[in-house]
Amino acid sequence: MARTFPLAGLLRLRHAEQDRAAATLATANDRVREAADARIAARRTLEDSATAMPIEDAATLSAVAAARAATRGMLRELDVVAEHRRADAEHAQGEYSAARRSALGLEKLEEQHTVAARAEELRTEQNALDEIAARSRTEGGTR
Repeated sequence: MARTFPLAGLLRLRHAEQDRAAATLATANDRVREAADARIAARRTLEDSATAMPIEDAATLSAVAAARAATRGMLRELDVVAEHRRADAEHAQGEYSAARRSALGLEKLEEQHTVAARAEELRTEQNALDEIAARSRTEGGTR
């Protein structure tokens, strides 16, 4: 009977931590993409506002200028949000990498344990077979 890996509980914990870190990383990457999409949409709005409306008087010109200024301000805010989200994603990537390294070290130990346990099983089986063969030779010789 094979011995169980003594650190199996810790390995399960490390895998759970790795899964949680992977989920956090996926969420952070989604948020980075959302911020990039929002920036692209705002940029298109800024470009479209320049060509969408004919300017016929000073009031229209002032309204277009105000809209463009507001959109530029929104772009700057979106740049800040995107930068924060990229930083969050980098942090999440670091946490995932650390969790993966922790799990990987234990996985290697588990693999070594499995190989050693299997070798021990084979050694025990071979010793039993050798003992049976030795008995058969001695018992066969007394007949």
